[in-house]
Amino acid sequence: MHVLREILRQKLALGRSHREVAASVGVSAGKVAGVFTDARSLGLDAATIDAMSDEELDARLYPKAAPASVRPQPDCAALHLELRRQGVTLALLHVEYMTAHPDGLRYTAFCDRYREWCKRHSPVMRQVHLAGDKLFVDYAGMKARIIDPQTGEMFEVELFVAVLGASNYTYAEATRTQQVVDFTSSVSRAFSFIGGVTRAVVPDQLKSAVTIACRYDPLIQRTCAELGRHYGTAILPARPKSPRGRVERWRGDRRRGE
Repeated sequence: MHVLREILRQKLALGRSHREVAASVGVSAGKVAGVFTDARSLGLDAATIDAMSDEELDARLYPKAAPASVRPQPDCAALHLELRRQGVTLALLHVEYMTAHPDGLRYTAFCDRYREWCKRHSPVMRQVHLAGDKLFVDYAGMKARIIDPQTGEMFEVELFVAVLGASNYTYAEATRTQQVVDFTSSVSRAFSFIGGVTRAVVPDQLKSAVTIACRYDPLIQRTCAELGRHYGTAILPARPKSPRGRVERWRGDRRRGE
């Protein structure tokens, strides 16, 4: 503040040039010009500045900006739980959020907040995939509906998805069921689509690929195993999320002779 007062004193009271004041005070000529212009635009003269305290002069020259309005933030923990429900998307949750908070974040900022929260609260294990090593296959959780153009009948179909681990190159198709014939045919068409066969196929432990689900020694369905032998690849079922219950259930079935 002492430097500002000296700049204004020499400019307003003594009428010295910008360069002279800059050399005297030890600042740039641009700094002198800026302070002088601000004081002139506010109608300040030497007598008025002398009568003002440092706090008053600072507030007059550099008024604090009004605090920006804070928009209501989404409850990311609640969003995370809602997204576990079938059919719930961020777009749908944003519509509900905007209904409750019309002045809230727009969709892009809303999604950014949630993704930032996920990075802080969702530890992940990075996996390195080699090109051509694994093809991950599974069915989507939600079923799609198709209308027969001839009869107008609407029926549900299963969505088969195959993804290469290294490139995320994806093949998807709709089939009537998840039965073995549909599953093996979908895998075969996926190989034709990508133009080759991976070293391994990794299905989820669905019944079309695995007869007995087990974390350590799953029993692969016979036709699925023959598919692997035909293409010269390996079938490596993914590990189940709850191995204890499935293994115990399998042991119980064997004890009962089922």
